[in-house]
Amino acid sequence: MCYRTKLNASLQSIEETFEATFLNPEEYKPQKEINAFDFPYTPVIADQEPEEILFFKWGLIPHWAKDVGIEKMTLNSMVETCKEKPAFRDSVDNRCLVIANGYYEWQWLDSRGKNKQKFLIKPKDQEVFAFAGIYAIWKKPDTGAQVNSYSILTTKANELMSKIHNNKKRMPIVLRQKDLGLYLGGSNIENFAFPYEVELMGTKL
Repeated sequence: MCYRTKLNASLQSIEETFEATFLNPEEYKPQKEINAFDFPYTPVIADQEPEEILFFKWGLIPHWAKDVGIEKMTLNSMVETCKEKPAFRDSVDNRCLVIANGYYEWQWLDSRGKNKQKFLIKPKDQEVFAFAGIYAIWKKPDTGAQVNSYSILTTKANELMSKIHNNKKRMPIVLRQKDLGLYLGGSNIENFAFPYEVELMGTKL
């Protein structure tokens, strides 16, 4: 799964990597560790405006939700079942790139996970990269204010992540740089399930 990410790259390097511009650059705050369970707003590029970098809330709130309570269960979405699950199926064609320059995972050192080793995971060939995300647009029932929120897609772990994320054996979908447009453009979502992968490296922390 993916609940802790890193994004402390410079604003300029992010814009150059994605050939896009921050709509509100003053909102960008570099962070060494982003906790999904804080339900933060983080930089994304959505399919409707691929030349803009926006801030969406991590934890997808489907359009039919009565409140935000569902967000703690929608931080990630399994690519194999997202078309079927009620929380995600209406958002499968709403594509976004979730920007990062690393993510964290914990390797279990015993059968119950009481002892763990933390790793920083990054692609070998991308300093700044994108997770495959899907998003929803929700309106607060009391005010009508719009909330844009997302979920990171996960897939079966590759060889490296099977050893690191050895309890769940899942990994977030990291997109190849050359496939960003294909993903945003609506290419079949199953095309990005494992064995689709990028070459990753893990560093013990």
